[in-house]
Amino acid sequence: MAAFARAFGALIQRSTLSSLKNPSLIRRIEFLALDLKCLRVGVSDVQQVRQFRAFQPVCMGRRSCKIAGRKDAQNLKKMKRNSKIGKEIVAAIKKGGPSPSSNTVLAAILDKARALDVPKEIIERNIKKASEKGQDTFIEKVYEVYGFGGVGMVVEVLTDKITRSVAEVRNVVKDCGAKLADPGSNMFKFRRVRVVNIKSGDADKDQLLSVALDAGAEDVIEPTNIDDDDDDDGNEERYYKIITSSEGYEDVLSKLREEGIPFEQDNGYELLPLNPIEVDDEAMELNKELISKLLELDDVDAVYSDQK
Repeated sequence: MAAFARAFGALIQRSTLSSLKNPSLIRRIEFLALDLKCLRVGVSDVQQVRQFRAFQPVCMGRRSCKIAGRKDAQNLKKMKRNSKIGKEIVAAIKKGGPSPSSNTVLAAILDKARALDVPKEIIERNIKKASEKGQDTFIEKVYEVYGFGGVGMVVEVLTDKITRSVAEVRNVVKDCGAKLADPGSNMFKFRRVRVVNIKSGDADKDQLLSVALDAGAEDVIEPTNIDDDDDDDGNEERYYKIITSSEGYEDVLSKLREEGIPFEQDNGYELLPLNPIEVDDEAMELNKELISKLLELDDVDAVYSDQK
């Protein structure tokens, strides 16, 4: 019996991955494995046969998956930003006309769109859309949500149909098991600030702190979720955030230009939590799913939470 097991092991050892494509050899190994299993010996040798593969695993691996996730988040953020600017163009034209020379609000939005590299076709499409018959103007709305683990959320909406936006937000919140909050229930947990985003590979924290302090900024927030096993591709998707007031925003931009540090302007204001709270893993995943589903709605432009 021991000799039989040794013979079977030798056959496996001599077989290369390419030779296992031979059907007759595969059947011979299977018969030997069955006999060996019946003799209740060499179970580990049988398992060795099952480990041969002629293809690459489908799963990407932890680091690659995380990088892909960050890139998806950045792409979604840009898409939402461009969509919001498009809506602002429609609203500005509906209110003050299509000429930037006489419509100062529209002129400012177009300048912002160029600074943020919003594609030209998006700008032109929304200028045309504003002149279409039956196109309503866009109205800003804010919905507040009780998340999981005591987390509060603020959902910013720019919509041309309020009844549609509130119904869609309510349905997502209900389906995820969360709850809509009354107006003012969560807003006091946040402060409204201007934000300048800088890729982590373009500057270091000490340099940005020096620039921010000289320009009168309030704070510099480091990128989150930095792992030692990530490479430069992952770092490109992480951002420092320089936090400043509306009055000091232009001073920060001017200082960054002087230092030759590339930056991305904000799309108006952001809400930052005053006292971020920690939650357990389960609540974190539930909140992540809720935010993701809310951002899938066309009317929703941003979702803020006070989760740490």
